[in-house]
Amino acid sequence: QVQLVESGGGLVQAGGSLRLSCAASGSIFSINAMGWYRQAPGNQRELVATITTSGSRNYAHSMKGRFTISGNAKNTVWLQMNSLNPEDTAVYYCNAATTDYDYWGQGTQVTVSS
Repeated sequence: QVQLVESGGGLVQAGGSLRLSCAASGSIFSINAMGWYRQAPGNQRELVATITTSGSRNYAHSMKGRFTISGNAKNTVWLQMNSLNPEDTAVYYCNAATTDYDYWGQGTQVTVSS
């Protein structure tokens, strides 16, 4: 079992920045990658960015250049979000991927006002 705890969400004006944090605990030895996904009301959950334990990063196209994922992908991952716009408003979820299972955090709300 892996437990994930996110922090850092909140309300920010358009053009502003936020930094999300995710801390993993439990069977972290089984984690192959960590990442962030988001879900806006009425939408499906979508990829934001992922990072593997070897440091490979993957970003959704609309986030590339604005968002940066960092961390060791074993017990900590961060998401630096710059140039936020109202379309970025969503619940952001931390994900930890193992060979057999995906673990999810409880989510943290990010609201961008225009």
